Amino acid sequence: MSETETVLRIAAKGDGVTESGRHIAGAVTGDRIDASGVIEPGPHHQAPPCRHFGTCGGCQLQHADDEALRQFVTERVAFAAQSQEIAVGELLPTHLSPPQSRRRASLHALSTAKGAVLGFREGRSNRIVDMRECHILEPRLFALVAPLRKLIAAHAGKGPVDISLTIADRGVDCLLKGFVTEGLAATEALLDFAREHGLARLAVDQGYGVETVWEPEPATITLGNVPVGLPANAFLQPTVEGEQVLVEDAKTFLDGAATIADLFAGLGTFAFSLAGPAKALAAEAARDAHLACQSAANARGIPVHSLHRDLFRNPLTADEISRFGGILLDPPRAGAREQIAQIAQSSATRVAYISCNPSSWARDAKTLVDAGFRLEKLRPVGQFRWSTHVELTSYFTR
Repeated sequence: MSETETVLRIAAKGDGVTESGRHIAGAVTGDRIDASGVIEPGPHHQAPPCRHFGTCGGCQLQHADDEALRQFVTERVAFAAQSQEIAVGELLPTHLSPPQSRRRASLHALSTAKGAVLGFREGRSNRIVDMRECHILEPRLFALVAPLRKLIAAHAGKGPVDISLTIADRGVDCLLKGFVTEGLAATEALLDFAREHGLARLAVDQGYGVETVWEPEPATITLGNVPVGLPANAFLQPTVEGEQVLVEDAKTFLDGAATIADLFAGLGTFAFSLAGPAKALAAEAARDAHLACQSAANARGIPVHSLHRDLFRNPLTADEISRFGGILLDPPRAGAREQIAQIAQSSATRVAYISCNPSSWARDAKTLVDAGFRLEKLRPVGQFRWSTHVELTSYFTR
């Protein structure tokens, strides 16, 4: 091994990888590493913008510039396909969501003798980083950090509080889990907080389920120009920009299909954009999401049929799949092994697969390819900026 080496790429967990295969924490593409492991910063090594970087677990790659980030996201997805020997017809341009664009986040807080700490947890630790700045949260979310810290210091118990924040149509939806309201003063403080900050909804979970404290109008999120009721702590794509890329790809991939099955549909992020003139089936296991999707479709006469079905335990069968002109699926990180097996056995010819885990996607993609599908298009997506979490869109035909 030579005395110095160049870092060629960033590995899946964020380490730099040199020519000889050494993994160097804190190194990025283009850095030089001497024999003792000391990093000489290269052209893509930048000063992290946040004071909490290196401690806070919210970001792993703030020391990489956009070119290095883009290469990392692209290679994670391309290498996943390569690992299963899947030929890629067209690798579409990589999307990176911009800084301060995260519209939903899960934060943590704890009362202390000096007040309260609030923020993301440290990497590989339960210790909370007391957030004083954040370069990934949308400004409307970060604006609530200091007021929430004050609220929790004054009125929460001594146990940990988990905070879910989501930007809805009429403001921020806030859920406080573990916030125990004892007495009138705490309840009044919650109402004052919600009113003062114009929240769309404020709910608490004291261990007995979610209780809404403040919701002047029903909280909604607009999907495909359709306002959909927003259940507490429901899943949404993390950024508006990223969602637009995923949805536009899905519409392009399945253009012309008269009937579409949207599997793992959630609230209908894709179904409402794909429906009309196409008819869409939206299959979802979470009952609250299913009911919200169903209600929104029925209220507006949109051709979306919502189906309450657990596709892990009870996937659509090959015969059911064969009735649709196009298939779209956006499963959780574990992938969709059983559902993909049924798609492979069906007569389906068009599949759009959105994934938040290149590894499980590659496994499922291999099943489709072995069944005669071709991977026509593949797009790497980096919605979780400065994170090692990578997503993708893909289109298969046969």
